[in-house]
Amino acid sequence: MIIRQVSSLFTAFLLTLFIAISCTPNQQTSTPQNPNTSVKTALISVGFSAWPGWFPWQVSQEEKLFETNKVNVDLKWFDGYLDSINALRAGQLNANTQTLNDTISSVAAGSDQVIVLINDNSTGNDKIIVREGINSIADLKGKKVAVEEGTVDHFLLLLGLQKAGLTQADIQFQPLETGAASAAFVAGQVDAVGVFAPFTTKALSRSGSKELFSSKDFPGAIPDHLVVTRKLINERPQDVQALINTWFATLDFIKASPDKAYEIMAKRAGVSVAEYKAYNSGTKIFSIEDNLQAFSPGKDMKSLSYAAEKISKFLVEAGLTKQAPNLQKVFDDRFVKAYAAKQKS
Repeated sequence: MIIRQVSSLFTAFLLTLFIAISCTPNQQTSTPQNPNTSVKTALISVGFSAWPGWFPWQVSQEEKLFETNKVNVDLKWFDGYLDSINALRAGQLNANTQTLNDTISSVAAGSDQVIVLINDNSTGNDKIIVREGINSIADLKGKKVAVEEGTVDHFLLLLGLQKAGLTQADIQFQPLETGAASAAFVAGQVDAVGVFAPFTTKALSRSGSKELFSSKDFPGAIPDHLVVTRKLINERPQDVQALINTWFATLDFIKASPDKAYEIMAKRAGVSVAEYKAYNSGTKIFSIEDNLQAFSPGKDMKSLSYAAEKISKFLVEAGLTKQAPNLQKVFDDRFVKAYAAKQKS
């Protein structure tokens, strides 16, 4: 009401100018000459979802390790993993936590994404869980199998079916969001389900249920990453570096203060600390040495470039992507190399 009563054009001009300035996002950057400055860098939106290899980011936030490494992060939690993938594709995030196969699919669909860090490799925490009476992959023929379409566990299911000489056409495929798929399995609505930890805990609560096969049976097939937009790399490489530095600082914190770290991660996962610790054997967290090895050329699944070629070919053959992307632009190892060099100096 007060603004509407102002009659002076000059005063109105000043008010308009003030409002315009006030509504302009703060894009200030930290001042390198003063390491103790409280001025923040421009905000980076980073998405993450339910997976043991990504829960450490919650530790990064609660222990203020982003601030320590001078990067201003808006850490966004997604209940549905696929929602986080779609958010990065739509430009709603600057970075996201994703698997290799899902990143390849996104790039094949036209999204300009770059893998800059390997968080972990799934070594059993992605599982195909079945009801009592199903004892082999061949037994899945004609059965109802629930999995979130287009995600890593869909990929795992297809790998298992292929190994047994079957295809998706041989089962009754039920496309459900991971949480809903787990609930449907527990309720007896489907015969089998493809889920990742911590949803595996719920699925295995069904009486008589058991693991049929897991990512442990397909070594190197499911690496998990920090993926950023090429725009972020081009415009703010120093902030990408700060994210990588934060990740390794977080791993150091977890090693030094495991009790506190596990409490934070278990709470975010919605499970007990004991249950969370049970996931350890199913996820291999990558050290800086593991990262350097993975980014190097190789002739087995330990090499990202090799794994990407194999996975890309499989995704096309399975119909999960229409065409293979240019894999030469998917990886950027300069940031992990810079971190490694700094540690040696």
